[in-house]
Amino acid sequence: MANAATAGLEIVAITDHDTAGGWDEAEAALPDGLTLISGAEFSCAHIDDDGQRISLHLLGYLFDPDHDGLRAERARLRVSRLGRGRAIVDNLVADGVAVTWNRVVEVARGGAVGRPHIARVLVENGVVGDVDEAFRELLSTSSKYYVPKADGDVFAAIRLVHEAGGVSVFAHPLARRRGAVVGDDVIAEMARAGLDGIEVGHPDHAAEDQAHLAGLAGELGLIPTGSSDYHGANKATVLGAFTTDRVAYDALFDRPTARRPVTRRAAGDALP
Repeated sequence: MANAATAGLEIVAITDHDTAGGWDEAEAALPDGLTLISGAEFSCAHIDDDGQRISLHLLGYLFDPDHDGLRAERARLRVSRLGRGRAIVDNLVADGVAVTWNRVVEVARGGAVGRPHIARVLVENGVVGDVDEAFRELLSTSSKYYVPKADGDVFAAIRLVHEAGGVSVFAHPLARRRGAVVGDDVIAEMARAGLDGIEVGHPDHAAEDQAHLAGLAGELGLIPTGSSDYHGANKATVLGAFTTDRVAYDALFDRPTARRPVTRRAAGDALP
């Protein structure tokens, strides 16, 4: 939160993968004048007509974290991440790669274990030079060490976010370097299912991708957002590299939601 204020941001969202565990800590650390949007990024998948499974991420903002259905889904995804992370480490260890499960768990600090934590241990042990290299060489979807997650159906996730009083945004839809992406027809189907917005500005989107997504958002009535997708030391992207236009922000969060953005005033009171 302090880094967000230093970067000159007025509003920042916290959207850790499949958990709301950092919300209270983030709110407690909120500097004067900075507004916090609570949310989470849900691991989802779509199966196309040819049976190809495509991973995609759904951002849920300002939902009720105690909603039974969404809380159960977050728990399921976290358990899946734990087993999947252990399986990836076991695959690496079997090939003599210097990494241990105990250290990966320590790096995750009690949070949902993911590939970035494995990558950091690989860097720490000198196996690779940085996190990006770890993903390129050892942890990508095409790697022999890769193990898929038990992702949820994206249409079910949209429904759950809405049932929990949140708004939904399709994260980095054209991030091709991460793997296969869905077509415009699937995005249109997501819009018909109630999707609220689509991420246009993102570090993994080329200029032509951003232009295409902006046009698609207009056609489908989706609110175009932007995000740096900041991951701390795990990525080179700086905090605030991409942002959401104020008009889009107002349109997205003018909708009824279970929670409201929180701003800390100079007096120290957090107000909705």
